Amino acid sequence: MYKIFRITNIAYNIENSFSFVFQSIGMDTLQENPLEQLQQIKSMMEKSSRFVSLSGWGGISAGLCALVGAYLAYGKMSKISSGSIYDNSFPNREALLLELIAIGIGVFIAAFLLSLLFTYIQSKKQARPIWDSTSRRLLFNTLLPILVGGIFILKLIEFNCVEFIASGCLLFYGLGLVNGSKYTLGEIRYLGYSQIILGIVSLFFLHQGLLFWTLGFGIMHIVYGIAMWKKYGY
Repeated sequence: MYKIFRITNIAYNIENSFSFVFQSIGMDTLQENPLEQLQQIKSMMEKSSRFVSLSGWGGISAGLCALVGAYLAYGKMSKISSGSIYDNSFPNREALLLELIAIGIGVFIAAFLLSLLFTYIQSKKQARPIWDSTSRRLLFNTLLPILVGGIFILKLIEFNCVEFIASGCLLFYGLGLVNGSKYTLGEIRYLGYSQIILGIVSLFFLHQGLLFWTLGFGIMHIVYGIAMWKKYGY
């Protein structure tokens, strides 16, 4: 009897859900344009389970921040008259590393704040909350691999393995994007794949870390942002 009651209750809830959808879009319209209305139903269901307020302008601004950071980092590294940051015997290596880390942190903060600003503006336009259960799941699943990667990169610095820093940044950031993509627009998954691929390739060109970092965090973010803007109009 309990199982019968559970099945009946589930069927009743499903019936109510579909009744609400049909009332929202209109039964007459559904009969006239069934394919179009099925797409609307699919869109409504996706919006209820995914955070869809991410802005293409946020990706573009993050990419521009990364390009500025890469320019500043290149300026610091080009002032080295002899030796290399990858050379453990380089006398000013620790000071230069600290400056590059400070630039990286500054880029991250600026990119995050600008992306958050554009996301907030878009969520207001869509009349959707920026902080709900879906955005919390997105944030947690995206940040988890990135935070783990941050700890890993700190250990790389501690053991003077600086040639792996760029690869580590790209790989763990890409994993974070792929992991969080199931809670937002699917296009972000491809940005994550591009970061992972660049991270793997950079492992074979360890002394070109800044170049791959610029490609991943700068160029690919701008390409992603433009693609999102063209597809969704924001």
